Amino acid sequence: MLSLQGIFPPLPTPFDTRENLATEKLKDNIKKLSAYELAGFLVLGSNGELVNLTDEEKEKVFKEAREAIPKDKTMLAGTGCQSTRQTIHLTKKAASSGADAVLVLNPSYYKGLMSREALKIHYFAVADASPVPVIVYNMPANTGLDMDAESITAISAHENIIGLKDSGGNLAKMGEIRESVSPDFQVLAGSAGFLLPALTVGAIGGILALANIAPVQCLQVYQSFLKGHMQEAREQQLKIIALNNAVTRKWGVPALKEAMDQLGLFGGPSRKPLLPVDEQTRKQLQQLLEINNIL
Repeated sequence: MLSLQGIFPPLPTPFDTRENLATEKLKDNIKKLSAYELAGFLVLGSNGELVNLTDEEKEKVFKEAREAIPKDKTMLAGTGCQSTRQTIHLTKKAASSGADAVLVLNPSYYKGLMSREALKIHYFAVADASPVPVIVYNMPANTGLDMDAESITAISAHENIIGLKDSGGNLAKMGEIRESVSPDFQVLAGSAGFLLPALTVGAIGGILALANIAPVQCLQVYQSFLKGHMQEAREQQLKIIALNNAVTRKWGVPALKEAMDQLGLFGGPSRKPLLPVDEQTRKQLQQLLEINNIL
């Protein structure tokens, strides 16, 4: 089975000033981040603005990212769409482009009809059709639908569904899932803000937006935990919470891209309707980067 152990940054998708794809910049970012002991990369997750790209653009990003990602690092690809049919189509494109596994966000537009049975049928159909392993993605802040432990446990029974990225931050639910699923099912924290607590209830790593700009700090939390150095892990975890909140829940993708620009990576603009951060926010980000000894 593909191992998901470790830290994965969900890469932002670079655009130029006209909002066209800038995949050479993506390759540059991957090259720089590959210098760290990251397990791999997620391409076209929420931070990759998957929903703002055409099908042709998605496939181009998959292919060019795979060219840049070292062979010893895992490529995860976001392929969740609103219909099962479209999710399967994009999943096959990602697999043919070289993705090692796909991350599938649950459908949510008709959230009132997304029963446990509907979600199970959706994920089983995707897993049946997928040439590569499938990872469930629970992101209630974006979907407005928080899959419960019973639903995820039922979905995990499929042999081609190997793990979960949970960005909800409900640690009691994460622990319940870990206790209920097969020992082989792999749970990943979806935010650096609760990386250490997630590890203590059975997560084996994380897909963390913060790892794009603070890979060392995220890895310190993870590696200190593995070594049993809990005091060091706790201290580093507490230090990164404010910066993580700034580039996720508070100011989102535009702030993450601004922080990357400040650090010599390429962030660039987001696609509208996402707007760039203002000058005050830019200064606050700079201060947070300085406080964490990143800038």
